[in-house]
Formats: sequence, C-alpha cells, structure tokens
Amino acid sequence: MAGGGKGSGRPAKKKSPTKGTGGNVRRGLEGRGATPPAHMRHWHKDKSRTERIEREEKGGRTSSSSSRTPVRTRRSEDAPEHIGGRNSVVEALRAGVPASTLYVALRIDNDDRVKESVRIAADRGIAMLEVGREKLDRLTDGAVHQGIALQVPAYDYAHPDDLVRIAQEAAEAPLIVALDGVTDPRNLGAIARSAAAFGAHGLLVPSRRSAGVTGGAWKTSAGTLASLTVARAANLTATLREYREAGLFVVGLDGESTTDIGEANLLDGPLVIVVGSEGKGLSRLVRESCDLVVRIPMGAAAESLNAGVAAGIALYEVARHRRP
Repeated sequence: MAGGGKGSGRPAKKKSPTKGTGGNVRRGLEGRGATPPAHMRHWHKDKSRTERIEREEKGGRTSSSSSRTPVRTRRSEDAPEHIGGRNSVVEALRAGVPASTLYVALRIDNDDRVKESVRIAADRGIAMLEVGREKLDRLTDGAVHQGIALQVPAYDYAHPDDLVRIAQEAAEAPLIVALDGVTDPRNLGAIARSAAAFGAHGLLVPSRRSAGVTGGAWKTSAGTLASLTVARAANLTATLREYREAGLFVVGLDGESTTDIGEANLLDGPLVIVVGSEGKGLSRLVRESCDLVVRIPMGAAAESLNAGVAAGIALYEVARHRRP
C-alpha cells in the first residue's frame, strides 16, 4: 500500500490544511520574530547613512557628531579666477590679461563689447565655450556677469626683491606700495590703477589676512594688473625692515598721525608707501617698522578715506615731488 499509515513503519505524512479550515490564514498570521533595527534593514534609508559614516570613520575621521558635518573646503590659491561683466572682460582682453577660457552665455545679446571680446579671444587663441547662465553664476560666485566671463590662471606673485630690481633696471628711484590689512580685492584693484598711473614699480601684499590678485581685483584694476608687478611677503614687517636696510624710506599712511603728507621729506627718493586698512589703519608692528607715519589732511565732515582713495592721493603727492 503506497503512503504511510498505521503498521507501515513510516511516519504518516502530515496533511496540508484543507480548503475552508482557515489554516492558511492562521499560518500567515504567525509571528516572524522581533523587527531588526533600522541599520540592519538593507531596504531602510538609514542603513546607507550608517555605512557612509563607518567609511568616513575608517578614513580617519572621529566618531563625534561634529565629524559627521560636511566640511567646506577652502578655495585653493592656485585655483583660476574669473572676471565677469562685459566692460571688465573686454578691458582685460585689451590689456593682455593672461586668460585661458572665455565663457559666453547661450543666446546672448551680442553688442560691440561681446563681439570684440570674442574677436580678441580668437586672435589670442583663447578657448571659447558657450554655457548656460547657471554655469556663469557659479563661476563668478553670483556676481553680475552680463552673460560673459573670462577665466584667468592663478596669479604668479613676484619676490619682494624683484620690485627693487625692476626700478634699478629702469634707472629710477624705487617706488613701492605696500598693503597692510587691505582685505577687499576691489581696493587692491583700485590701488593698482593709481600705482600704475603715478609710476610705482609694484605692489607688495602679505601672504596672510590680505587681499590677493583675484577676479574682483582684476575687474577693478581694469587690466592694470597685467602690466604691474605684485609681490607677496611672508612677513610684511620683516620685508619692510629689509627695504629700510637696502636704503628705501618707508612712509606709512595713518589718519591718527600729526604730520601731513605734504610736510614729508625724501618723497623723491627710494620710497615705500604703506597703506593700512580703512577701518583699523596700520597695525602696530607695521607702524613701528615705518620711518615716518603721515596723514592726509581732511575736513571735519569726513571721518576716513577709502584705502584706494588714500593711496591715490598719496601717490599723487609723491609724483608731484618727483616731477622735474
């Protein structure tokens, strides 16, 4: 007799629930054990988050909650800069500013400035790309670009000694403009324009806590930075001391001085003009490194001058003393 049963020596085969008994329903209601935590459920969104955190911790991050916050990376000093705006771009190209790429917005309204920018870029072999306005917004950090931007490589700063050498090769008395605490690139660009206009041989900027030659500086300088040398000093006070030892007269601009710039002597010789920040003026150490500290006389209505304006007035006074 096929199958198991009494007397067959084999266990009887358990019958499956018959239709209508509800057995299938009861089986479906049987418990499956405790629900696993979220990080063990592969379908749960927290599992991928947990795995990401574990990978970060293995990569050297700590397990504290602060380490899980995304870290914002600083912009590298070696990263290229971007000049935005039709006037700024065409003036930079006219001045021969070193550039690698010209970005032009799709379906841009071509005026004379855009046409000239494209023509100069083509003549100089500068790459040209048509991009969306969102791309231009990102490249210029949200500044007004008018549908066009120019990428320039990171600035190649000179050594402070190079500024003296430039004057010596031109058989002229050195005239250097040093910036102390000037953090706005637009002020640097404005000072560069005045320095070039009044015969300075270059700018000196500190390597820390100071504006550098960025896109904003290029834009404000209207291309002047292409022909004016900018040097960078690791320690401004030490560099000023070395200039003094080399025979240069160091004059600082500070509104708290009691000496007017028109009363200063030796402005026609080897000279360094030090411009302080608009808010704080010269720092203590830099002030002590100057041979003389002067002020620009103003009326009682004006509290202070913009760093760019102050530098322009001082350089004009120096040029007046040097005029034959």
